Amino acid sequence: MQDKIIGREEEIKLLNKYASSGKAEFVALYGRRRVGKTFLVNQVFKDRLTFSMTGIMDGDRNAQLHAFADALDLCGQPVKKLPKNWYDAFQKLRHFLAEKIANGKECVVFIDELPCFETRKSNFVNALGYFWNSWASLHDNLLLIVCGSATSWMMKNVIDNHGGLHDRITHEMHLKEFSLRETEEYLVSYDFPWDRTMILQTYMVMGGIPYYLSLLDPAESLAQNIDRLYFQANGEMRREFQRLYKTLFSSPEPYIAIVEALFEKKKGLTRDEIAAAVDISANGNLTKMLQNLVDCDIIRFYRVKNKTIGSRNGLYQLLDFYSLFYLQFMKSRTTNEHFWTQSLNTPAINTWMGLAFERICLTHIPQIMQALRIGGIKSEYYSWRGIDPETQQQAQIDLIIERADRMINLCEAKYSEKPYLLDKEEYGKYTDRLNLFKQHTGFSGGIVPTFITANGLQRNAYSEHIIAQLTMDDLFEG
Repeated sequence: MQDKIIGREEEIKLLNKYASSGKAEFVALYGRRRVGKTFLVNQVFKDRLTFSMTGIMDGDRNAQLHAFADALDLCGQPVKKLPKNWYDAFQKLRHFLAEKIANGKECVVFIDELPCFETRKSNFVNALGYFWNSWASLHDNLLLIVCGSATSWMMKNVIDNHGGLHDRITHEMHLKEFSLRETEEYLVSYDFPWDRTMILQTYMVMGGIPYYLSLLDPAESLAQNIDRLYFQANGEMRREFQRLYKTLFSSPEPYIAIVEALFEKKKGLTRDEIAAAVDISANGNLTKMLQNLVDCDIIRFYRVKNKTIGSRNGLYQLLDFYSLFYLQFMKSRTTNEHFWTQSLNTPAINTWMGLAFERICLTHIPQIMQALRIGGIKSEYYSWRGIDPETQQQAQIDLIIERADRMINLCEAKYSEKPYLLDKEEYGKYTDRLNLFKQHTGFSGGIVPTFITANGLQRNAYSEHIIAQLTMDDLFEG
């Protein structure tokens, strides 16, 4: 991975603040696989870590206890006899920390890949809770950071724990993927000779996941990188899909089924529509699974203005860029190791880029609002879905920004490598949706036609009617 931290300004500020708060702090750091959680903690604290241990994926209790003993040994505290259980292990950790605590030294304890430690009948979480409640929480110079990629497990067993850890977490930190600006900063720092169009396309393929970006080679073109990582037989990203969901969820199959159903319906599905698509009862278990996917940044839940879809129900939409790319181009397991290079500028690739650009816009709404200069106005954003009474076809607008000043930005995202041509037909479709929206919602305020394109609109009679025009450069800001 990179040798320095790119972005993460707010997270760095908060971690340092917690370390010097003058009271015991218990921080839960979570986020999807490969987003840079471990790197962030190690870089912020570097030589300041008093104790650090990492769980072993698929290791049993004995293997995890060995990992703990090895971690103590690396800290200069040899363990002569393997701990009998986790209560015994945390007692040994307490004894190791006690002298440093008494001397008034800053003590930072980092337990990484926390879910790995909770093996069958291990009672790890209970032992951790006892360690914190009975001793660690009493010391003002101790910072305990726990971290895990299995976000749903972290939420259930640590952050929302109803046992010994109930309400014990002092801070939770959700580490998200890089923005476009941070992705550009990362690539520039490693001398990638790529313009913003190539960086935008990189984001379409892998999002802003730092580890994925670290696999790119500046000596190759983006297309060559994609072929090497995704389509060659030994490509490092070729098998990432199964690994990703196995890491996030102990039983990944139903989650993958939901993701595949949302992939098929790009505009999104309600909870009931998902239940029907994957043959799962629309009960509390499905709700939990959907929330787990939202917490892992795989899908998004968003409000929809529609008479048949309540605001509490809304729509779910697949938003993870790697999953979208994998299901679109890799699930079929093509044997063509030069698939991407040889498929550039085909209708299939161009259509996918258009959809991916829409997703990028939806993950950069703060940047859009900043570019529209409405950041200081109280605003809500949502989608809208309706039926054209004449054609009986469904119409949808993915992004509507409703402002407290009784104005609405009706946003349309369009991708092309040249200035986008808004012709008579396309403009007619947009105005039809605008008029349908007004009819269905009864909105009587002002509507601002808003287009977000990669490289602007070609000037013609129709582009003159688009009051707010944003480009990809606006998405790279902020």
